[in-house]
Amino acid sequence: MEESSGKTTKKHPWFWSSAVASIVLRLVLIVYFPNTLNFSSRPEVSTPITSLRRLAEGYWLKQSSMSPYAGSMYHGSPLLLSILGPLTGDRGEGQSHLLCGLAFVIADFITAILIRAIGQLLQVADIQSLKSLGASKFSKTSENFPAGDIAALVYLWNPLTIITCLGYSTSPIENLMIVLSLYGACRRLVPLAAFGLVMASHLSLYPVILIIPLVLLIGSGLDTPPRKLFLQPNHGDGYKKTNFSWRRVVLFFLWASVWALYVLVLCSISLKEYSGLGEMFKRTYGFILSVEDLSPNIGVLWYFFAEVFDFFRDFFLIVFHINILFMVLPLAIRLHHRPCFLAFVYIAISSILKSYPSVGDSALYLGLLGLFVNALADMQFSFFLFSGYLGTLLLSPVMHNLWIWRGTGNANFYFATAMAYACFQIILVVESVSSMLNHDRALKKGATPVAKKIQ
Repeated sequence: MEESSGKTTKKHPWFWSSAVASIVLRLVLIVYFPNTLNFSSRPEVSTPITSLRRLAEGYWLKQSSMSPYAGSMYHGSPLLLSILGPLTGDRGEGQSHLLCGLAFVIADFITAILIRAIGQLLQVADIQSLKSLGASKFSKTSENFPAGDIAALVYLWNPLTIITCLGYSTSPIENLMIVLSLYGACRRLVPLAAFGLVMASHLSLYPVILIIPLVLLIGSGLDTPPRKLFLQPNHGDGYKKTNFSWRRVVLFFLWASVWALYVLVLCSISLKEYSGLGEMFKRTYGFILSVEDLSPNIGVLWYFFAEVFDFFRDFFLIVFHINILFMVLPLAIRLHHRPCFLAFVYIAISSILKSYPSVGDSALYLGLLGLFVNALADMQFSFFLFSGYLGTLLLSPVMHNLWIWRGTGNANFYFATAMAYACFQIILVVESVSSMLNHDRALKKGATPVAKKIQ
């Protein structure tokens, strides 16, 4: 299988030239157009959690012997503050833009390489399982179409990814940690998977729900067609059932506990002169869950909580946040045989319902969607969804300008684009899940029994 994977890679040498071209494009835009492309002030790109300007403010407070969480500006990780904070100094000289932009470019490139590696692993596992089923038609399609290369290039060339990088948002760092955890789980590198999950959950609370697909990946392996297909009597000769590895799962939780403790120790050391861990949790996780900042963004929560009565605020906070949890278990039961695809669905749902979403979140799950391009080839409404994404993302800054700067519109104008954007994301999730289930049903109908094939 490794040889077939290598041959597939050799057939497509255009990947590296395209990847390098995307990196060069980012560097050219950052170096030669630092002030022209002012994406860092766009609410679709920078949020109170991911804004580099807020991070610079927090670092300035820390340098002034004050708590970085003083006031209401910074709500991110103290570790991220220690790493990126020094790069934001002397902003008048323009060096911070170049250094921070370079850091985000490197993060994007590493993320794309990891997505490509995940795609190659999925391709090998998919070909092996399809041949065991006797579905030669599907296996040939999977062999000839490099989904990993496509997914990596979709992530690198996605305008949302480029805008996020040029907007000096910290989303590329969070995306890198999420993909790192998925890669570690796919390779069954338990310490790496645990590290990625802990860091992603530390930077933003929502990636914690990825613990379910990570456990499935570590315990049972990569995405394969439904196990019940292999357990049919006439397919028994071509497939050896693999047991769930509880030992690896226990090690995963032990490593996650170790990394979480290590992160908390580093945070306490970083904040010991200013504030404690209690204030950090209040200003980070508490800020995310309480939706304190009602500044406009591409999500739907800011408008709702700006209008709701304070008496009902706590009730609706519980309803909105628990809504994500209600979807976790049913999707895990139905898609347990496709843990990587389940992770994509979880990331997309959290990007829709999180308190402070940005286009960087959408860039990640759209890149991961490319990993399943073979299975989702028959997905409906593809052109409709593409046009919807493009239209809403172009209309959003127009409506924001009419409302904030021109004074010829109101909040409803901007919120209408946010609602449309959320609807298109929901349609994408529903259609992708439906297409994957239809693909599994097609495998069941098209599989040739191995016993008959031998005869």
